[in-house]
Amino acid sequence: MQDLQTLMETLSGWVWGPYMLVLIVGTGIFLTFRLLFWQFRMLPLAFKQVFGKHPDKHSGDISQFASLMTALSATIGTGNIAGVATACVLGGPGAVFWMWMTALFGMATKYGEGVLAVKYRVKNEKGEMSGGPMYYIERGLKWKWLALIFAFFGAVASFGIGSSVQSNTVALAVENGFGLETWITGIIITVFSALVILGGIKSIAKASSVIVPIMAVGYVAGGLIIILNNLELVVPALKMIVTYAFTGEAAAGGAIGAAIRYGVARGVFSNEAGMGSAPIAAAAAKTDHPARQGLVSMTGTFIDTIIVCSITGIVLVMGFIMAGQSFGDQNGAVLTISVFDKLLPGIGGWVVTFGVIFFAYSTILGWSYYGEKCATYLLGEKFVLPYRLIYIASVFIGCVATLDLVWLFADTFNGLMAVPNLIALLLLSGVIAKESKDFIARRKSGELY
Repeated sequence: MQDLQTLMETLSGWVWGPYMLVLIVGTGIFLTFRLLFWQFRMLPLAFKQVFGKHPDKHSGDISQFASLMTALSATIGTGNIAGVATACVLGGPGAVFWMWMTALFGMATKYGEGVLAVKYRVKNEKGEMSGGPMYYIERGLKWKWLALIFAFFGAVASFGIGSSVQSNTVALAVENGFGLETWITGIIITVFSALVILGGIKSIAKASSVIVPIMAVGYVAGGLIIILNNLELVVPALKMIVTYAFTGEAAAGGAIGAAIRYGVARGVFSNEAGMGSAPIAAAAAKTDHPARQGLVSMTGTFIDTIIVCSITGIVLVMGFIMAGQSFGDQNGAVLTISVFDKLLPGIGGWVVTFGVIFFAYSTILGWSYYGEKCATYLLGEKFVLPYRLIYIASVFIGCVATLDLVWLFADTFNGLMAVPNLIALLLLSGVIAKESKDFIARRKSGELY
């Protein structure tokens, strides 16, 4: 077992090494220039698509808003709390700046994923939409073998990053906060997961449309209260974030490379731009054009990183300044809870604790759909119910098991998903550009609203 853990540690380190990070960010930069900074020019329209009213007659299973909430349910997770803290500890305050840069370019990547998801989606035997990287790799590139590889990585990753790792996080948070034994939490969260997951995408989307806005707004509100109560620290914190991004001060070893490495890595891990997960949910959306759903999809990266992660990062750096430019010996979610509690006595720590619980639970729901689509692509629609039951069982196992090895498997296969997806995005970038131009032209002609 120790040999297997050593092997997985080595493989995980390679998968999430500098080459992968360059490939992920590089794809975002390439698409940004290929699409002439589309994500910045079209951002107002993108948010209008998310929150405006639209015709409900288009093909798809769920609304555009519901598809975004489903994607965000999987995206907004413990990375927004624990991941940002880890980046700040290891990369210094400057890591927050590189998270922002990753997100700004990652919006172009997420846009491209949304376009291709709708462009190449298909109807399954039940009349439901199926899409995502496995379909645009197969139908766009005609590389069935690479599509199967992506689906395999996605299905395996879902049992780690989606279910057991998340439920373990919830169980430990509840045990630390309320003293409830992990097996009791396991039963509760497994039952609540089953009630939603067994209902399929419409049930998941309905739950996500309620949970995600409430949890995101609640967490952001708590952070904003801290910021408003300590306005004198905002400018110094922002200045420190930008300055340290290019000096490497307060980073591990004092190197600028640490700020870049951990900022980029945690930014990607948080918003999942380029991972290939979110387009699986995007494919289910009711929409009249691939580019319209691409716009909706890219707002997910903005919300996840530019808004939610920024709240965590700025509050942490404010705490860093107040503590004499030190994070102390704490890290991860514990550090975030400690800083929030210090800057917002009485309720700050609870805001983060409940954030961890609901962020993790929503990730369980979102990833169940991702894993299901990957598994059924490999084994057929007959495997839907068996997959859901196995996934639900893994939720309980995660609450009561030691997951060091599972963490490594999850981290590794989550990263491996990106390779086939990024290859497809780069090779099909011409299709993305063509669909974008077509969308603009048809809107100008009045054919599309």
